[in-house]
Amino acid sequence: MTAPRPVIVGAFVLGALALAVTAILIFGGLHLFANTLRIVAVFPHSIAGLEDGAPVTFRGLRIGSVERMKLHIDVLNHTTWIPVYLDVDLSRISWTNGPPHDPRANLQAAVAAGLRAQLASQSLVSGQMSVDLEYYPGTPARLSGHRDGAVEIPTVPSDLENIKEQLRELNLPAISQSMQATLASMRRVLADIDGKIDPLASSVQTTLASANAAVRDLQRAATRASADIERLSEESRSQIRVNGQDLDRLLRAAEHTVNQADALIASLSAISAPRGDLQASLRDLAASASSLRDLTHDLDHAPLRTLLRKDKQ
Repeated sequence: MTAPRPVIVGAFVLGALALAVTAILIFGGLHLFANTLRIVAVFPHSIAGLEDGAPVTFRGLRIGSVERMKLHIDVLNHTTWIPVYLDVDLSRISWTNGPPHDPRANLQAAVAAGLRAQLASQSLVSGQMSVDLEYYPGTPARLSGHRDGAVEIPTVPSDLENIKEQLRELNLPAISQSMQATLASMRRVLADIDGKIDPLASSVQTTLASANAAVRDLQRAATRASADIERLSEESRSQIRVNGQDLDRLLRAAEHTVNQADALIASLSAISAPRGDLQASLRDLAASASSLRDLTHDLDHAPLRTLLRKDKQ
């Protein structure tokens, strides 16, 4: 006996509902029962690389995810905006010294203290982006007013947008023209230097050749001078060897003269002759002393050969 038709239809409907609930729970519906706070951030620049489900972080800690994004176009005012809706898991946030059980008020207080949303790169290779929350005290809190019942967080430009803005402020065309002018000046200077290097090199080579010739002449003159000095030294040694005996005889003659003077002085001491004889002896002594002085003077100033010649005479 077959079951009534309404019972079979009802069983199929209940099964379909059970499968739908199971699918919702499996494919992300569990967060419907989680304690979340809906936030919206409107970025004025491109959000390329940001996708649904992208992480929402605070100083590297994941506290939520991107729920959805939707393009809005104002046909009358010709403006567009793309609100990015974020689901923040309140179980990962602990509020202190704030209104109890009022996360919206606590979040608005954090925004007043400088909490901002910023696009951040997840990977330079894939280009995927995330939303990072951080405190930027002193930055303006620009709100778009498109909240849709969510708490709006002001945004700040990303690091990439800051770099782009700095590049725009650099006035690259003017810098390029300045660099081109500088390169043209450098080319002119190099061409001028190239024109002067060859004559300068020739002049340097000529100067080096002259210096080398002068050095060689100086070396030859030094060699000749050294040979002359050696020859003079040898002649001096030969003169000393030749005249050594004559000088010895002259010294013996001088010694003999001195001995005679000593003997004469001794004789004078022993003489007790008359005054006239004493004066004659003194004159002889003075003559001998004068002869001795002349001999000494000749020894000091006259050449050796001249003295020997006088001694022989």
